[in-house]
Amino acid sequence: MATVHLDRDGDVFVLRYDNGENRFQPESLAEWHAALDEVEGAGGPAALVTTGTGKFYSNGLDLDWMLGRATEEERGEYIPAVLGLMARVLVFPTITVAALNGHAFGAGAQLSLGHDFRVMRTGRGYWCMPEIDMKSPLHPGMTAIIEARVPRQTAHELIVTGTRYTAEAALAKSIVDHAVPEDRVLSEACEIAAQYAAKADPAMTALKKGMYPQTLEALAQRDMG
Repeated sequence: MATVHLDRDGDVFVLRYDNGENRFQPESLAEWHAALDEVEGAGGPAALVTTGTGKFYSNGLDLDWMLGRATEEERGEYIPAVLGLMARVLVFPTITVAALNGHAFGAGAQLSLGHDFRVMRTGRGYWCMPEIDMKSPLHPGMTAIIEARVPRQTAHELIVTGTRYTAEAALAKSIVDHAVPEDRVLSEACEIAAQYAAKADPAMTALKKGMYPQTLEALAQRDMG
């Protein structure tokens, strides 16, 4: 059963991830790329909004699968595949907006940072990098995308403290761009996306690559460095 669903409203594509806690798995990563292929193939004008379902935008890596059911080969390809999705979103040729309907943790939070804009729900849900509490290092690409998209002091704080940010706190720290009630998250994200749909072009990818060469290099690393 598909876990990634793509709809179109005018010039705005809405990608909805619907897989429980929306943790990334090889099958769902393939579905993300297929949806992104469709958006790219549509040409312009176009823009992309991504969102989750229920309480979760995305809780990131599926550690139970990776450490339990995955083969050795699958484990070796898993992290690079997740980082590859982050890299693709970071330099996507349309404006991208993450509509954070609920929790965004770990790699899910990092993926949201790859978007051009973030709209987060007030009242419920946290944005969090929990690795310090898991006693787990970050891949250099994960650190790089955080450092590239939020202020340096905020990046330091969110990495070393594992703070769970509400929408209001995330807005104050420049992690997200808008904090709105649940019933406005998706509509606000779509309104932002629609404003810039006419700017969709391969030139946008070139411009974004020019902004983030070191981030993309770090995301492409195969090991922990």
